[in-house]
Amino acid sequence: MSVAGIGRPVEILLVEDNEGDARLAQEALRDAKVSNRITWVQDGIEALSLLRREAGYAQAPRPDVILLDLNLPRKDGREVLAEVKQDDKLKRIPVVILTVSDAEEDIIKSYNLHANCYIRKPLDLDQFLRVVKAIENFWLTIVKLPPNG
Repeated sequence: MSVAGIGRPVEILLVEDNEGDARLAQEALRDAKVSNRITWVQDGIEALSLLRREAGYAQAPRPDVILLDLNLPRKDGREVLAEVKQDDKLKRIPVVILTVSDAEEDIIKSYNLHANCYIRKPLDLDQFLRVVKAIENFWLTIVKLPPNG
């Protein structure tokens, strides 16, 4: 099944430096009801290169949704979010902040930078899988995503 109105698999960009969390998210999304393709990058510079189709990412698909951790090496998620939302070609891509930070300043700053939602990443494995399934259910099943292009 694909997302209504898209007629193709949903492209998800997962920006996560923790390999274990990335693997869990990928496994949860692989089992999803909605057909999707996940591209995983480990830092903010790589994420922006992919989004801008620079370097080795000239043929990279444009994501329909970005799952973004805040605490990333080289360029953190706050900087990535700011650059995405200031770029006319990228700003309509929904950005879901998925991070361990529960700091009020991170939540406020993320929304001020136009994050589409902020989710605290649970430390418990079962809870983490439930959160990823909830993201999948909401963003890939209920929400009407903007055209990709």
